Amino acid sequence: MYKKIFSGVQPSGNLHLGNYLGAIKNFVTLQNESETDCVFCVVDLHAITVKHDPAKLKNNIRETTATFIACGIDPKKSIIFNQSSVSAHSEGAWILSCVSRMGWLNRMTQFKEKAGKDKEKASIGLYSYPILMAADILLYDATHVPVGNDQKQHLELCRDIAQKFNNDFKAPDFLKVPEPLIQKQFSRIMSLKDGLKKMSKSDPSDLSRINLTDDKDEIINKIKKAKTDPLKMPEIEDTLEKRPEVENLLGIYSSLLNQDLDKSKKEFKGKNFSEFKDSLSDLVIEKIIPISKEIKRLLNDKKHLDNILLEGSLKAETISSKKIAKIKELMGF
Repeated sequence: MYKKIFSGVQPSGNLHLGNYLGAIKNFVTLQNESETDCVFCVVDLHAITVKHDPAKLKNNIRETTATFIACGIDPKKSIIFNQSSVSAHSEGAWILSCVSRMGWLNRMTQFKEKAGKDKEKASIGLYSYPILMAADILLYDATHVPVGNDQKQHLELCRDIAQKFNNDFKAPDFLKVPEPLIQKQFSRIMSLKDGLKKMSKSDPSDLSRINLTDDKDEIINKIKKAKTDPLKMPEIEDTLEKRPEVENLLGIYSSLLNQDLDKSKKEFKGKNFSEFKDSLSDLVIEKIIPISKEIKRLLNDKKHLDNILLEGSLKAETISSKKIAKIKELMGF
């Protein structure tokens, strides 16, 4: 079955192991499937919905692009571009905001989480960014969108917007209603310091995450200091509901090896954590250091990265300009 994939990553700097295992690793798998076309976007318009440093944004865009490529996304196989370079995204977001309903956005739980206690001071962009996300997807007739559980609600909103537009303007199936691709295991990598919090670049402690640009010594130190518990490694039949940090570290190990959790539990059952952490460090170094070196190499050639983004934006513009023109025609422009 043919699939058209769309997904994006914000250029907020310091992409980490959670971004790789929870998203980018899966992007590479999808790219290499037969009968699949992929569009991967550096969603820089989403990055400005919160306070940001303009001086760092351009470099963060390049760093995210370099990370895509270093992890295995091939610009000859997939379209890679930055969102702000294709005007249809902003135009589409405005048009779709006129179709969307306040009640739909009021139900979005992630806005409440990101805005915090003082919602009155949050930007309108942060409130309405799920509509921009919908425009991103619908402009490319995406059939499938890889999402984590925290983004599933936004994809449901995208589906609602598409269906309402098609009904309002009597254009059945014009905007494709996308299906979610939800990674069943290890889609949510947690903090190394707290197994109940998602690994995040916004965490003030650098020890909470493994950055994709970390060197060998930094990786060893962070895994050595990762929170565990006083018990030994679990047996195969042991549940891990009350051992979130252990489940997280085993999940990282399993994901890097593409094996299920039980196989990893069997490998280390009854052993001391120090032995497991040594094996985990070796594995992370084996998988991540080549990515780290390639990111740094690519960042030394900014012109090459800018050319990749330019070529990708021209391809994206070709697709999206036709779609936005038809959207405007249906609306009477």
